[in-house]
Amino acid sequence: MKYNQLGRTGMFVSEICLGAMTFGGGADGGFWRAIGALEQSEVDAIIGRALAAGVNFIDTADVYHFGQSERLVGQSLKTLGVARKDVVIATKFLGEMGPGPNDRGASRGHIMDSVQGSLERLQVDHIDLYQIHGNDTVTPIDETLRALDDLTRQGLVRYIGVSNWAAWRIAKALGRSDLHDYARFETLQAYYSIAGRDLERELVPMIEEEGLGLMVWSPLAGGLLSGKFGPGSTAPNDARRANFDFPPVDKDRAWTCIAAMREIGDAHGVSVARVALAWLLAKPHVMSVIIGAKTVEQLDDNLAAVNLTLTAEEIARLDSVSELPAEYPGWMLARQGGLRQPKPFVPAAS
Repeated sequence: MKYNQLGRTGMFVSEICLGAMTFGGGADGGFWRAIGALEQSEVDAIIGRALAAGVNFIDTADVYHFGQSERLVGQSLKTLGVARKDVVIATKFLGEMGPGPNDRGASRGHIMDSVQGSLERLQVDHIDLYQIHGNDTVTPIDETLRALDDLTRQGLVRYIGVSNWAAWRIAKALGRSDLHDYARFETLQAYYSIAGRDLERELVPMIEEEGLGLMVWSPLAGGLLSGKFGPGSTAPNDARRANFDFPPVDKDRAWTCIAAMREIGDAHGVSVARVALAWLLAKPHVMSVIIGAKTVEQLDDNLAAVNLTLTAEEIARLDSVSELPAEYPGWMLARQGGLRQPKPFVPAAS
């Protein structure tokens, strides 16, 4: 297991982050049960196995199973006797947590209420990485940033991050933080997979320029890249995609990617899923890849991706089959990019 710097901070996190979205649900039906319904004993087994493999990073959210995920994570760490300093806990706020109009969003009031609820459910006195889970079109950015800055100054939160925002909005928030000396976003949690490389257009250049750490959610495109799917295939009944066809994917491009990954996986004697994760781990702009598991066996296969080193030729092949189509202004930037280079200018001979 490798450990990468959390954004520009001095904290290091494992390149694999254990996602807790499958924790909870119980006997209840509906959306969350389709995602996962792991009970405490199952959660203990998965967290224990992940920690033993060197994972020190766990990501959850208050909205996951309406707080059950956070409760299960907190109780598991207590049951397993994990020292607080040995685990980096990330959670998120924004989603609907009650029937009232202020039980959601990124307002100061909801943030202050949310952090107390998360601390109680997780059974901790601080959260290492507190992330806004998405975009609130009503609350001013400054209100959100000031509230998050107050939490860091109070010691309830160590670092802050953002998820599912556009590049321009993150850049604006970073500028406001610099202007007012607020705590800045150190991480971006975003969807990224070999079948969904859209963030490479705007978000990757932004995070590389600003020094944010990229946390990848749904690296297997909601299970589509697990190896269970292909052209004309029917989703297994227990697969997430059978009940929740998300995130949106260009399936024709995905099938091409899967075919190439299957050949590479066969050459290495590993699963398609492991190849998909190894491709992401090889990207220098990726800080940590979030994996969610319903079984220890699935977790073990995903964890083994850290030991799979793809050759330069294999990475180049996968890059090629998954390449994004040209889009403006990208193609114009590439066309004009050679006009000026960071080297001495030598005028042409007259």
